[in-house]
Amino acid sequence: MTGARRRTVRGAAVAAAVLLGGMVPGARAASGVQEIDLELAYTCDLPEGEQPVKVRITGKLPESAEPGQAVQPEGVSLEATLPEGAIPLPDGSTAARVSAELKLAVDVSQMDQHAQAEWIGTTAESVPVPQEGALPLTTSGAVPYMKPEGSGDLVLAAGALSVELTLETAQGIPAEPPAVSLNCSVDPDQPTELARTDVGGEGESSSAPPASEPAGSGATDSGAVPEVGARAKQPAAPDAAPCVGDVNDDLNLNAYVTGYANVTKLGGATKFPLACTQVSQGPTRVDLSEPGFTHIYQDSTAVLDYQGKPQLPPASGTFLTFGFMPTTATLEMTQVPPGVDAEGTPDYNVKSHLIVDWSDFTNTGLTTIDLDLMLRLRDVKVNGVPLDVGDNCRTSKPFTLSLEGRMTAKDGVTTGYTLATGGVLTGSVTLPPFSGCGAGEDLDSLFTASLSGVPGYVKQVQGAPCAAQQHVPGSEGSVCTDAYEPVDVPVAVR
Repeated sequence: MTGARRRTVRGAAVAAAVLLGGMVPGARAASGVQEIDLELAYTCDLPEGEQPVKVRITGKLPESAEPGQAVQPEGVSLEATLPEGAIPLPDGSTAARVSAELKLAVDVSQMDQHAQAEWIGTTAESVPVPQEGALPLTTSGAVPYMKPEGSGDLVLAAGALSVELTLETAQGIPAEPPAVSLNCSVDPDQPTELARTDVGGEGESSSAPPASEPAGSGATDSGAVPEVGARAKQPAAPDAAPCVGDVNDDLNLNAYVTGYANVTKLGGATKFPLACTQVSQGPTRVDLSEPGFTHIYQDSTAVLDYQGKPQLPPASGTFLTFGFMPTTATLEMTQVPPGVDAEGTPDYNVKSHLIVDWSDFTNTGLTTIDLDLMLRLRDVKVNGVPLDVGDNCRTSKPFTLSLEGRMTAKDGVTTGYTLATGGVLTGSVTLPPFSGCGAGEDLDSLFTASLSGVPGYVKQVQGAPCAAQQHVPGSEGSVCTDAYEPVDVPVAVR
């Protein structure tokens, strides 16, 4: 999920602290499903002062349930339209795109008892920052279950809203400013009830106050407080390859990664499927030589892992060769793993540098990752007709994919990329000439002319990694599944 997040670091093998818990077994609709669809007026504290903001909340909820049965909202979407000026862009700002995280406070009441839930939605992809006019944002995400302890209507009502905006440059790195936070309060004199679920099956009426009244407004305590569970886990993507961490290695991190790579000559991009990366964290060095600053360096190795091989899952790409001829091919990207020197020291391909500025407690960081790769092409079709390229059509030599991720941290809020929390990595790659292409004729020059020699922009997204040795099976809020795979499955963004 994107957005400004508060993260706590615990040693070198840290993993991101995420609000994820188990989907509760048995959550179901007893007799039907009701639609949530409510538009509310909010007042938000914007840089230019308080301004009105329209927010639409949609989703689905069971019409009825039994006491002790989990009630799980599904398909929840939070939409907000921010007015012009919601994002302060000073002169010289580098902001080009924005992603958002919306947090809606939801009052859960039953028989005068109240509990609080938080519904969080994030944008699927970053959107362009408008130079003028309104900024529409559509977010979605899994939300907590609720469990009524007795009979009576379970009532959900919308409350305060917070908006976290993360700004990035056109290159996908944190912009200046890197983040903007907005606090919004729901306007009075409007109904805020989202939904009402009958609990008990007998149609008992709840004695809860109207949803537009604040919680605790003269109500007397009776019954049991509804349980609000952990935020439900997002289901893993069906195409996510196995990515199991090493429980015997306290320096191991395993993470999913996906993204796009541009093929500049053909004016297109290839989306790479979810891939697994195994990271072995190396030594950390601290440099205190610069007054007022602390420099922390860490070297690590990152190796791709697909079915036990150091490669990305095969990807299919379609391009217009020579600007008009549709060409499809399967791309196999295999890594040349880092070696070791004569003393057995790894040739680290991940370099992390964190700078702590003690004058204002600001942290900045840069991580660079270099992957040496070979590209093979197979299953090539030109305008739908198979082209026999043989079994050894590949780049004539390894090439380097260089990626970098930047982060900033201030006042407990971290934006951008770190190896231990994930995020966006950007870079470029230049393909060398091809060789071995063609079964009956030499096709090397065809693929060299179409693909090689011009740098292509690359944008990858790494999910929060799993530190397998630190995972306790059955624990809630872990970044690892009980199979020691990462919980966080990233989505490719352009």
